[in-house]
Amino acid sequence: MSETRKAWGWGLASVDAAGATLDVWYPRLELGEAPAQGSRPDHGFGAMVRPEPDARGVRRVPVFTVSRLDDPIEDAADAYLRLHLMSMRLAKPNTLNLDGIFAKLNNVVWTDRGPFAVPDFAQRKLDVMASGEDVTVLSVDKFPRMLDYVVPTGVRIADSSRVRLGAHLAEGTTVMHAGFVNFNAGTLGTSMVEGRVSQGVVVGDGSDIGGGASIMGTLSGGGKLRNSIGEHSLLGANAGIGISLGDNCVVEAGLYVTASTKVTVYDKAKAAAGEPMDVVKGAELSGKDNILFIRNSVTGAIEARRRKTGIELNAALHKN
Repeated sequence: MSETRKAWGWGLASVDAAGATLDVWYPRLELGEAPAQGSRPDHGFGAMVRPEPDARGVRRVPVFTVSRLDDPIEDAADAYLRLHLMSMRLAKPNTLNLDGIFAKLNNVVWTDRGPFAVPDFAQRKLDVMASGEDVTVLSVDKFPRMLDYVVPTGVRIADSSRVRLGAHLAEGTTVMHAGFVNFNAGTLGTSMVEGRVSQGVVVGDGSDIGGGASIMGTLSGGGKLRNSIGEHSLLGANAGIGISLGDNCVVEAGLYVTASTKVTVYDKAKAAAGEPMDVVKGAELSGKDNILFIRNSVTGAIEARRRKTGIELNAALHKN
């Protein structure tokens, strides 16, 4: 039996008046066995530690977390450590046990003054405003923005609210204003993201997710299948897939292909001879390479045609 993988590090936790952990920030994490208590490095947070509640009713305290990455998540500090690992590129999507993560994270009012607890937010906002500061609410969610915790090198993100902590963005990735990347999802190489990369989805090197495009994830409907996109493939604007794409594939703009979609497999020889084409479900083409998915503008049928080469991204746009 293989040994359970581990990761460890010091984090700075925000704890509300009821003792609930609102968030944990880990500036640095290490993989492997944690050092013994007497030989641990200092957390280094210094004056950032605030053991007494501030106007938000929040304390900031250091926590030392050791995570057994193959085991279920123990608490909020463990959940935040695993999310940080992916955004720090120390773990790829779908390689960590994230079972039960929603139950371990608290719903938080995320603001430009830091996290607030939800139940007494109105009163705490008044307390902050009494000190002469205003409060702008950014969202109410269990997951914060990635860039407030991890800023990976070699990427561009046009709108920080569109990328959740736990997203994995490889160097050379560009996420445009309408792009979205969920936790436990992301890119494995140079990529353009102008559509939605759902939880559990990974996008290969050299691929492009067009504006308004979407990829079915695993959160809605309790599905277990994890879709992906291979290398040098294009999901056209406003297109979508409920299957995986292999390498060198294209889905034309506006076309949605699911596992049950009836797809005509175009065969040039059969077409020349006037013979009927094979018709298969989209699931049978899932993950296969060198396919162009189009809708025949005359018959309306969805067709899969052979494509020899993949797309090439503009190198200048991804030199980040």
